[in-house]
Amino acid sequence: MSDSTTLDGHAAGASATTAVPRLALAGISKQYPAVRANDNVSLVVAPGEIHAVLGENGAGKSTLMKIIYGAVRPDAGEIRWEGQVVDIANPAAARKLGIGMVFQHFSLFETLTVGENIALALDEKFDLKALGKRIREVSAEYGLDIDPQRHVHSLTVGERQRVEIVRCLLQNPRLLIMDEPTSVLTPQAVRKLFETLRRLAAEGCSILYISHKLDEIQELCDTATVMRGGRVTGNVKPRNETHASLAQLMVGHSLPDYTRRPHQPGDVLLSVKQLSVASEDPFGTSLENVSFDVHAGEIFGIAGVSGNGQAELLAALSGEKQGGPAHGEKADAVTICGKPAGKLGAGGRRKLGFAFVPEERLGRGAVPAMSLAENALLTGHRQQMVRSGWISAKAMRGFAQRCIEAFDVRCGGPDALAQSLSGGNLQKFIVGREMLQAPKVLVVAQPTWGVDVGASAFIRQQLLDLSARGVAVLVISEELDELFDICDRIAVLARGRLSPSRKTGETNAEEIGLWMAGLFDGKGGAVPPPAEEPAHV
Repeated sequence: MSDSTTLDGHAAGASATTAVPRLALAGISKQYPAVRANDNVSLVVAPGEIHAVLGENGAGKSTLMKIIYGAVRPDAGEIRWEGQVVDIANPAAARKLGIGMVFQHFSLFETLTVGENIALALDEKFDLKALGKRIREVSAEYGLDIDPQRHVHSLTVGERQRVEIVRCLLQNPRLLIMDEPTSVLTPQAVRKLFETLRRLAAEGCSILYISHKLDEIQELCDTATVMRGGRVTGNVKPRNETHASLAQLMVGHSLPDYTRRPHQPGDVLLSVKQLSVASEDPFGTSLENVSFDVHAGEIFGIAGVSGNGQAELLAALSGEKQGGPAHGEKADAVTICGKPAGKLGAGGRRKLGFAFVPEERLGRGAVPAMSLAENALLTGHRQQMVRSGWISAKAMRGFAQRCIEAFDVRCGGPDALAQSLSGGNLQKFIVGREMLQAPKVLVVAQPTWGVDVGASAFIRQQLLDLSARGVAVLVISEELDELFDICDRIAVLARGRLSPSRKTGETNAEEIGLWMAGLFDGKGGAVPPPAEEPAHV
């Protein structure tokens, strides 16, 4: 693949001028038992075009992408590939046409090497040594340097995404589908990714780009198709739109600005002192002398790329592993409302006024096969749902209904199963369940990860309102925009170490992005990166 030819062998720029679209969908529909995921959807992508697909959670974007990639069969409609009607029966057939997809959740085996992981996705016979050479050549050509001999568990999240992209590039794609590709990247890594995508587009590769980050859409994409309720509601050029107009197209109404009520930070309600945790996961990250305080009425944010000790810190704070090393060396390593809690389990900490929203919605935040009412009972049973040892079904359903109404959870009522809700609506329910218990301390992980702009704005405003009522709020998030929007102070967790904190008005995304790569000295200053550091951001 040279600069003078495209990935499909045409002269550079030749494909971009042809009148035949790379992909054309007409009348695509898909009905599931409870919802019509796609309703008469049409979409056209030209060669060399970076085309965004926007919409709320549940708008039908993921179903449409799976149809294009052959993972889901449409009930009706027509797919044309470079002018010819095609039937994409499965992902192998999609790859044979030249369609590649980088999923939001990476599909890599931790204990295998980069080369071995890439080999598993190839539909052709291969020689591992020759494949390693191809990986080095292609990754170097596109500025995605990666060593095929390295084991995946030793890679940063950004490097793992490079593996996924290189795996697609080795199949010479004519269309590359990217699903939320920047949700786990530092600002510096995002810029590098954009350079790669622009180069691919210049060589004639079409790109379908899904993201909830409107600033990225405006910066990167040529065209955007907007979906709502399974239907296409508009086609726009993002650079000609504003954040407000794009959001209105997506959710059907304008989004309110964040409002913060006047307040003064009060006493320290959550304190962590010299917390060191040996990770129980062989591929996890141990914590080293982590210390911070969160005051009443304050939102304290911890940024960082996942895999840098966030899981270990959350386990240490929530008390999920009672009696294990996740509680630190001393009982006062974690203090809640002035009381040592390092040796208390999850229930004991909740009695002190602690509430917790985990990163994983299904499985940890909620039990998929249980109703919303039953899920309310799991952490809210002290809200008069249990009396004299008996569960009150009426109180349980009443609490769930209150949460549904107060947090605009769109569902079939308290008896709806958790797994039937979209990601954004389930997140609103879980956040609401914790907030309605009137906590004194709230720890929330990735509050709006994968959540559309409407639900994100609502959740962030609820966190602001909660802090204004005197609650100490700790937000652990990979979304820098989110942290700058709602936090009073920000620190960074990198390689198990916590950086100094900065007031949000006294730092910027560039500095925080460097700290996310571990470039801080523990005294509030930056340290120069080693010669090869950019390759590992």
